[in-house]
Amino acid sequence: MSTILINIIITLATFFAMESVAWLAHRFVMHGFLWYLHKDHHKKETDGFLEHNDFFFIIFAVPGILGLLFGMQNDFNFLFWIGLGITIYGFAYFVVHDIFIHQRFKLFRNANNAYFKAIRRAHKMHHKHLGKEHGESFGMLWVPFKYFKNNSKNLLDN
Repeated sequence: MSTILINIIITLATFFAMESVAWLAHRFVMHGFLWYLHKDHHKKETDGFLEHNDFFFIIFAVPGILGLLFGMQNDFNFLFWIGLGITIYGFAYFVVHDIFIHQRFKLFRNANNAYFKAIRRAHKMHHKHLGKEHGESFGMLWVPFKYFKNNSKNLLDN
């Protein structure tokens, strides 16, 4: 297998694996021992554009940056491609979560296909819980099938 293909596979595998990492971190870290940083995302406690929750962008950027750095220092070995996958996932997370879902920048307001509606529904159900307990829908790109239903009343009954 060619080196280019292997590097693409490593990058894509890392990108897709990051959805599980993000789910686990959101469920057990953000809604666990680092709730004090995440809680203002569920219940606005700060004025202005930034939230305490935004520290997670820095926290989660570190492994990507380190992978890129050490991979470049070692002739673009596998660490670079892992770091690239993490970084691309971080960018996708920012676009989907902060721009598309929360409209921190007024873009993609009229995205109207079934997948994008399901992402918004799942995230809305996640934010219905103001505390760290009893949460649901901790992922970002993978959306459970129940959120693809057209009738949003059914989501509130579940």
